[in-house]
Amino acid sequence: MKSVAALLLVGMLILWTDLPTGTRCSTWACPPVRITCAMLNPPNQCYFDWQCPRSRKCCPTFCGRKCISNPSFPPI
Repeated sequence: MKSVAALLLVGMLILWTDLPTGTRCSTWACPPVRITCAMLNPPNQCYFDWQCPRSRKCCPTFCGRKCISNPSFPPI
């Protein structure tokens, strides 16, 4: 009986580690930046995801950080 309870506990712990955190982060990641800005200190519109509207995420872009929407196209 103890081995069944221990096995169940280990299974629950494994599932618990895969759960998303309680933050407002979504499952998509920021797209990679391939081009960099020539400006020395580009302006940033945001620094954290919570500064963006609900469906957007604060990501580095080619010239500063901006709130962007989920890219609907698959990455190349």
